[in-house]
Amino acid sequence: MTPDVTPENAGWGYSGLRIVELPSAGTFRCDTGEDEVVVVPLAGSATVTADGHRADLAGRQSVFAGPTDVAYVPRDSSLTLTGTPGGRFALATARARRRLPFRHVPLAQVRVELRGAGSCSRQVNNFATPDVLEADRLIACEVLTPGGNWSSYPPHKHDEERPGESVLEEIYYYEVARGGPAYQRVYGTDERPIDILREVRSGDVVLIPHGWHGPSMAAPGYDLYYLNVMAGPGARSWLICDDPAHAWVRDTWVDQVVDPRLPFTPQGGSPTVDGGGR
Repeated sequence: MTPDVTPENAGWGYSGLRIVELPSAGTFRCDTGEDEVVVVPLAGSATVTADGHRADLAGRQSVFAGPTDVAYVPRDSSLTLTGTPGGRFALATARARRRLPFRHVPLAQVRVELRGAGSCSRQVNNFATPDVLEADRLIACEVLTPGGNWSSYPPHKHDEERPGESVLEEIYYYEVARGGPAYQRVYGTDERPIDILREVRSGDVVLIPHGWHGPSMAAPGYDLYYLNVMAGPGARSWLICDDPAHAWVRDTWVDQVVDPRLPFTPQGGSPTVDGGGR
């Protein structure tokens, strides 16, 4: 089943995701309503139009072929997505208060990071994070993890409004190279329990309303991609808190190098190296 997550069917208030498959010259239309939208080519290219504005997305062959340009479409717009030649596209959404301008985020503006080290090395493509794109509530990025590595590790959470942490609902959408498996862990507290250990494959989604999430585990031989879509009630800020039982793992990265299999074809410019993060 093609993912179509809304705040209503997720049982929360802000984050959403829709995956659209388009044949060559095929067209998808929708009214954005209360949602701001970022259109992310997963495979292929397309033209995005909305209320007289247009972005020709160059896209990419697959999520493992490097980062991509994206388009931001504001709330209260008539969005049209036309396949040229078509492909698979993610529509990352968030309930928005403000109507901001339509924008095309070119590939050159996408910030590519290499995070962690050793078997915790991963690549993060930041195309709709607060430092790259102005939006009302939506935060989105994508993470690529070489086969055998763990990402979203140490486990972290963002479900309390306090210094160093923000409240964000989160959607994980996965694609796995060669049709392989991957695994996702989510767990909570006594006060707010949640307990997920799930095998995921291409096209699967995991919803994270609260709790510690991680690791995201790439099985040996099978590179892992996931798209993160986040939004919440407060300021648009991506602040996380590590599980204190596992935060010490970061210190072990000091003497390790970043996995030489990274970056995945860094078309978006020279990546930065950051030992922290997700």
